[in-house]
Amino acid sequence: MKKAAVVFNGGTISMKIDPKIHAAVPSLSGEEIMSMVTGIEEYANIESYNFSNVPSPHMTPEDMLSLSLYVKDLLKRNDISGVVVTHGTDSLEETAYLLDLTINSEKPIVVTGSMKSSSELGYDGPSNLSASICTAVSEEAKNFGVLVCLNSELNCANEVVKANSMSLDAFRTPGFGPIGIVDNNEIFFYRNRVERQYIDTNKIESRVDLIKCASGMDSSFIDFSVNRGAKGIVIEAMGRGNIPPLMVDGIKRALSKDVAVILVSRCFEGRALDTYGYHGGGKELKNMGVIFGDTLSGQKARIKLMLALGKTNDLKYIKNIFEEGHYKNDAK
Repeated sequence: MKKAAVVFNGGTISMKIDPKIHAAVPSLSGEEIMSMVTGIEEYANIESYNFSNVPSPHMTPEDMLSLSLYVKDLLKRNDISGVVVTHGTDSLEETAYLLDLTINSEKPIVVTGSMKSSSELGYDGPSNLSASICTAVSEEAKNFGVLVCLNSELNCANEVVKANSMSLDAFRTPGFGPIGIVDNNEIFFYRNRVERQYIDTNKIESRVDLIKCASGMDSSFIDFSVNRGAKGIVIEAMGRGNIPPLMVDGIKRALSKDVAVILVSRCFEGRALDTYGYHGGGKELKNMGVIFGDTLSGQKARIKLMLALGKTNDLKYIKNIFEEGHYKNDAK
C-alpha cells in the first residue's frame, strides 16, 4: 500500500470554538484531526507531521518558503508517494502557488483545509483530508504540480482562487472550473494543466507591495512603497490593464529606480493586455517597461515576484518569467 505524508499547518481545519470568547481558535493536533478520517487506512499508509498550528493570516512568505523546503525533504524519500498539506483557507492559494513554483517533482502535492471548524455542524475537514490523501497516492495525479482539494474538487495551484468567504466550494478556477474531481475515492481529471513553471531559489524578497487601482487614485501609494525601499510593486489595474492617469508618473519614478512593476487585472476573470493606447492605458505602460502578469491575481503575482527577486534583480529575467514563462526549468 502506498504511503502519504500529511503535513499539518493549522487553519480552520484545526480549530474549535472557544466557549469563553465564542470564536474559533487553533486547538486540534494533527493526530486528533487524523483520528476523524475514518477508513483511510484502507487506501494509504499515513505519516503525520506537525509543521505549525497557526491561522492562515499569520503565514508569511518566509513561512511558506520554509514549508516548501520541508515538503521537498519528504518528497526525496522513496517510500513517500505524495504529500498532503493542511492550511488555513485565507492564504491557502498563496502558499499553494509558492509550493508549485518552488518544488519540481512528479509526485502529487495536495493542499487542503476546511471552511468550517470542528465545532460546527457539517465540519468538512475530514472529508477534504480523505479526498486529498486519495489524490496524493494516485498515479493519475502525478506531474500535475500542486493541487488544491476541497469539496471533492481539484484545482491547480496556479489557477485557483478563494472566491467565497463561507461556502464549502469556496475555491474555484475562473473561466475553466476545476481540473478534476475526487469521486468515490477515485481521481478523475477533465483536462491537462498548462505547463508548469519552476523557480529554482531558496530565497525570497519580502519587500514587494500590492496596490489595487480604483477611480481617481494618484501615485501616493506607489511613491510610499518606493520611498520605503520596495524592490517590486504589483499593480492590480482596471479591466485589461489600465490605470488612472495620476498613477502614471509614480510608476515612471518606480521604474527609474529599477523597481520591478508587475501589472495584473483586478477582474476575477481574464488577462491583462496592452490593448488601450490612451494615457494610463496598457500600451503606454508596456512601452514604459511595466511587466504584464497575464491571468494571475494580485496576490499570486506578488508571490511570484518575491521568488523571482529572491533569485535575481535582472529585470529581463523577471520579464521573461512573467511574460514568456511556462517552462519547467528557469535555467533556460
